[in-house]
Amino acid sequence: MSVAQLAGGKSPKTAVRAAKKDWLFRTSLIVFGVFALLALFGAFLTPYDPRELYAGDINGVGSLNHPMGTDDVGRDIFSRVLIGAQASVIAPIVIVVLSTVLGAGIAVVAAWFGGIVSAVVDRIIDVIFAIPGLVLAVLAVAMFGKGLAAPIIALSIAYVPVVARLTRTAAARELGKPYMAALRIQGVGSLAICFRHLTPALVPMLAAQMTVGFGYAMLDLAAISFLGLGQQPPNADWGSMIATGQDALIAGAPEQSVYPAALIVLTVLSVSTIGARITTWAEERES
Repeated sequence: MSVAQLAGGKSPKTAVRAAKKDWLFRTSLIVFGVFALLALFGAFLTPYDPRELYAGDINGVGSLNHPMGTDDVGRDIFSRVLIGAQASVIAPIVIVVLSTVLGAGIAVVAAWFGGIVSAVVDRIIDVIFAIPGLVLAVLAVAMFGKGLAAPIIALSIAYVPVVARLTRTAAARELGKPYMAALRIQGVGSLAICFRHLTPALVPMLAAQMTVGFGYAMLDLAAISFLGLGQQPPNADWGSMIATGQDALIAGAPEQSVYPAALIVLTVLSVSTIGARITTWAEERES
């Protein structure tokens, strides 16, 4: 029996066929793809300067000139939503990539070596895990100043324990499978086993975890900006737009807060749906 047969699991082509038949997955993928494109190119699509005061009426309703209306100082909300997508979507992606790379790397090392290495990693993870991510981000802002850089670094560190714990469990289970023993017997090196066999086996689980982490990161960053500690005026992100629209919301002009809030909800829902489908297909592959 070959190593590939010992590894077991269904072919990745099965997941691809399932994805093509799943309309909810395809819709979620399209929605997130649109938001990702807006984050990359939205700055080039703005009909008005997002910082331009009195481009329209104060708290103006939607019109042909201003599809989403104008805010409390007459700025075009649609332009600010487009420019705000850059920080609101890209920053969470940076956080989940950093936390996943760090967490997965630590977990694989702990699972491979075990013993005292695993024990030390456990204690470090416990210490970081005891500090809520939002609190750590606020502390980072207090130390290094307002803006997105400090919260991004702080949240990346805060999410490492979650990724590390899940990955270490999955890595230990994978290392205990017969095909791993077969690889060692065949004389395959440790690095080759880790990078050519173990890491690819962990990719579906890591991809699903990244989608979950993205949702939490986006909400945490929006909360930080809502508190006035993230993206600073005159720059915009969706969290800060919700905060600055509070007075207008009470005055009966909800557009400034409602549109960015709805976009945050749609983005998190689409990514969460993608993650749920990836998890399901990974479980089916293992069965």
